[in-house]
Amino acid sequence: MAVQKLTPRQLIDVADEVGLSLTDDDLSSFLRILDGWIEPYNVVDRLPDFLPEVKYPRTPGYRPSSEENRHNAWYVKTTIKGAAEGKLKGKTVAVKDNVLVAGVPMMNGAATLEGYVPDVDAEVVTRLLDAGATILGKAHCEAFCCSGASHTNATGPVHNPFKMGYSAGGSSSGSATLVSLGEVDMAVGGDQGGSIRMPASFSGIYGMKPTHGLVPYTGIMGIESYIDHTGPMTASVRDNALMLEVMAGSDGIDTRQMNVVTHPYLEMLGGGVKGLKIGVVKEGFGQVKSDPDVDAANHKAAKQFAKMGAIVEEVSIPWHALALAIYTPICMEGGAQTLLWGDGYGTKGQDLYVTSLMDFHRGWRTRADQLPETTKLAALIGTHMRNTYGSRYYGKAMNLSRQLRAAYDKALQKYDLLLMPTTPMKATRIPESTASREEYVERALEVIVNTCPFNMTHHPAMAIPCGMSDGLPLSMMLIGRHFDEPTIYRAAYAFEQAEDWKTL
Repeated sequence: MAVQKLTPRQLIDVADEVGLSLTDDDLSSFLRILDGWIEPYNVVDRLPDFLPEVKYPRTPGYRPSSEENRHNAWYVKTTIKGAAEGKLKGKTVAVKDNVLVAGVPMMNGAATLEGYVPDVDAEVVTRLLDAGATILGKAHCEAFCCSGASHTNATGPVHNPFKMGYSAGGSSSGSATLVSLGEVDMAVGGDQGGSIRMPASFSGIYGMKPTHGLVPYTGIMGIESYIDHTGPMTASVRDNALMLEVMAGSDGIDTRQMNVVTHPYLEMLGGGVKGLKIGVVKEGFGQVKSDPDVDAANHKAAKQFAKMGAIVEEVSIPWHALALAIYTPICMEGGAQTLLWGDGYGTKGQDLYVTSLMDFHRGWRTRADQLPETTKLAALIGTHMRNTYGSRYYGKAMNLSRQLRAAYDKALQKYDLLLMPTTPMKATRIPESTASREEYVERALEVIVNTCPFNMTHHPAMAIPCGMSDGLPLSMMLIGRHFDEPTIYRAAYAFEQAEDWKTL
């Protein structure tokens, strides 16, 4: 699309937006100067884009019927076969629908994006296929990934794999459900405030949010680069470690990836927990929304670790109680600027900018009434704060996030791992279609209090099933030092092997 020269009316409008008062002479002068600065844009427009090669054949797939998709976990079913050999040969994978898969429709849970078809594969998709995996399709997620429950997808709610009518957690809702139901071995999840760990918690699976940048986010539609993570969701610790082994490592594009350290995770599962020091974080329990069953299951899991030889003690980290407040400006303002006004990318330096996605996503501006209520909330708060206060609260929250990180780091100098409930509650009922906006938003965002801190501090954190109550799974979260996923896996594997979590 050629860039046109500015008309006098367009220049007047732009001047008004930036607060410039232009005389007629100013207008004529700037129009003459600006004409010369338009041609470089047309040079860029004429050059071919520089995008990754799509390596494996595929078809667009199909939208499964409700009979085939009872839990509404699938968006599109297809079959993409990877390499003939590799670590994931024989493994089937579902891909969260904010992850680009070339030639396969993507809507990221949102009505305004429905109809978009990517022209590239995300880096993690290529890595999984190169390792021999077979991708079976795209899993539904929450609208623009802005929910910790599973009722915001434009096609309808994703149902809990254990109990219809209950939340599967979000935003990687379909990914968690498909793994839990056994329809795939593994799923790609995304996590900006807990969106791997919360659905893992509600759905009874293992979900790892790796250290920030360990897994490249290249080719994935995010919310805000400081909190964007992607990682593995599986039914076993072993598969989780295997999947991370394939996904992890620098790609030379994603600027989230600084001083990345990878490990042979699968080889490091053994050894047990004898002598391991685990701090049970006091502030992660007994919250306003805490379910006594969830707290009790986590205390029981901590005692199980002690029986297995770990040194388990309570630790107080008062900053944990402040984390949600610090997270709010980063998520709301960063999300508004990157996800919405920045067409899904913003201008945050080196990245793989998928311009076809940016062009399509711009359409939200003419269809804003179709945005989910959670995204409307971010748009309203984020835009208001920018217009009224500039970026000072976003900036101060960023500064405070480093203090939050230091508080956990201090605890992790004494303890190898920290333990707390993944979500304060077990799966909640899906709101009725007639629910108020207040209930819709509360159900979507009430679950993030324990998970969102580690999106800002960038520590690895994993959801691990640890019991059942009222026919629904319960989950604990283990948090480790940066790039020390092996210690989390070691403890999770020992716990998994010691007990059947469904009978705890």
